[in-house]
Amino acid sequence: MWAPDIYEGSPTLVAAFFSIAPKISIFANMLRVSIHSFYGTTLQQIFFLRSIAPMILGALAAMAQTKVKRPLAHSSVGHVGYLRTGFSCGTMGGIQSLLIGIFIHVSMTINASAIVLALRQTRVKYIADLGAPAGTNPISAIIFSITMFPYAGIPPLAGFRSKFYLFSAALGCGAYLLALMGVVTSVIGRWAAGRLPESVWGTDRRQLSVHRTRSLPNKLRHGWERMLRKVLKGITFT
Repeated sequence: MWAPDIYEGSPTLVAAFFSIAPKISIFANMLRVSIHSFYGTTLQQIFFLRSIAPMILGALAAMAQTKVKRPLAHSSVGHVGYLRTGFSCGTMGGIQSLLIGIFIHVSMTINASAIVLALRQTRVKYIADLGAPAGTNPISAIIFSITMFPYAGIPPLAGFRSKFYLFSAALGCGAYLLALMGVVTSVIGRWAAGRLPESVWGTDRRQLSVHRTRSLPNKLRHGWERMLRKVLKGITFT
């Protein structure tokens, strides 16, 4: 519950670190435990419930947000549930889908955080303000939209394939309710994440000052480089 507030109040680099590093360390330790020991049916049911709860919370909470960073934070909460799906199965297919999902989630988070870092320098804070870059710098708006499509789970992009592998693993181990809840929350989350690129092209494109928009592509590049360096340094330290 604290994640969206931390993401909103922290610098984007710090928010990206908290979005990536804890997931990698937690799931790595869980995988190490599962390799050396096995859990019974009762514990597996608990894992199933702990997978469904973040999915529902992340999908529903993201629908009511008005700021740019908060839907991404709730999406990150939902991805914890999706990633737990692979671990909860207790099968080799589930572990493989978990590893693929972590890699894709890290890639999407780095890209999205770099875009948000660049947009914050243009004073774009609310979702309703996303129309401004489209009116003054269409290239940056296109990059932002392409970055958000995997978050929305648009097929055949990486975000869709990640969930496809995870839900296939759930079906393979007989967790039909878990797979069904994953599909339902993914549809809800797709609408919530799709609000961001829709706002880029569908809202009133207010004009920003020239000196704030001409350098936006360079800010995107520098933002992505800074994000990558900070995240990799944090992951290595962790």
